[in-house]
Amino acid sequence: MNAPNSITTWNSNWKTREALTLAPWGMHAEASLGRVHNELPHPFRSPYQRDRDRIVHSAAFRRLAHKTQVFTGYHGDYHRSRLTHTLEVTNIARTLARALGLNEDLVEALALAHDIGHPPLGHAGEDTLNELLADEGGFNHNAQALRIMELLESRYPSFPGLNLSREVLDGQATRRRDGRAPAPLLETQVVDAADSIAYDTHDADDAVELGLVTLEELLELPLVAEAAESVRARHGQLAGGELRRAVLHELVDSQVAGLVTRTLTLLAEAGIDSAERARAGAGPAHPRVVAPDASIAGGKRQLERFLFQRVYRCQRVLEVRQPAQQRLTQLFDWYAERPEELPPGFRGRADLFGARRSVADYIAGMTDRYLEWDHRRRLGGG
Repeated sequence: MNAPNSITTWNSNWKTREALTLAPWGMHAEASLGRVHNELPHPFRSPYQRDRDRIVHSAAFRRLAHKTQVFTGYHGDYHRSRLTHTLEVTNIARTLARALGLNEDLVEALALAHDIGHPPLGHAGEDTLNELLADEGGFNHNAQALRIMELLESRYPSFPGLNLSREVLDGQATRRRDGRAPAPLLETQVVDAADSIAYDTHDADDAVELGLVTLEELLELPLVAEAAESVRARHGQLAGGELRRAVLHELVDSQVAGLVTRTLTLLAEAGIDSAERARAGAGPAHPRVVAPDASIAGGKRQLERFLFQRVYRCQRVLEVRQPAQQRLTQLFDWYAERPEELPPGFRGRADLFGARRSVADYIAGMTDRYLEWDHRRRLGGG
């Protein structure tokens, strides 16, 4: 077989692959609305492949390895970091995308980028920055991710930010949009669904590993109990860690399978035959096509309430969280009073966006361990 002998041949490969593999409701890269700053097309990578690569090579993505997912300050290396959570979301989202005939490159870019706006200390850090910026519009990790994509990352000489495709920017901007607004592309909906599956399941896993709750308590929840029944039907009476791992795998698998089945049914019933038509949803009762059915949604709500009450707001977690939040606040105030101490890029943007917003940009980019180190350097103590 002769090797391709022209750039045109290489360039056509991704277009041909998408034409052959995408369902009618999948988003074709050739139909992309482009980028804010015009660039020449790449000879053999699609726009969404380039987006994915830019995200993976960004400093914000690398820092996710040392940012808390939920459990701030806990010793051990079993529980998830923000990076491992992101990779798990990406795996689930890619599986959903392939089963539904969606654009896997776009889904992967959206999933890899979905949490790059998180500050150190997980949601504890986000809550603190939101309070500190109450008079400047607050702080939200989804909005901060867009800020990183469009402004804060500085890796290319021709434009600020990462200059990602408009579909990635729009997908990030519309994450968690309420049901009254038009739904985002199915690729974005898939990432939202994968994120929900991942954090519900894996936060429960980490909580058991850290001794915050027991497996027996989880098994009292209907969604978990149903997963355990399926496991026992296939494998018999498992116990301990073996049962926990099997149940958690089943929780992910059953939710993914349910989403695929329900979504394909809704797409067929609504006669959805294009990416744009998918954004209109499957009628008033189903504005988002990619969502769990009522029975699973109810079980997920019960699991999430349990995690909120018994894990995210438990005394052991708060005892570690509150001193960390205090250190973040102290460091924020220190820089807000001395904006000249910010690194040059952040210092330069303070004139445009205000000192407090620029301080938040700087601190939000820190890892947990860098926050602790900088606090000791600037303010002393532990």
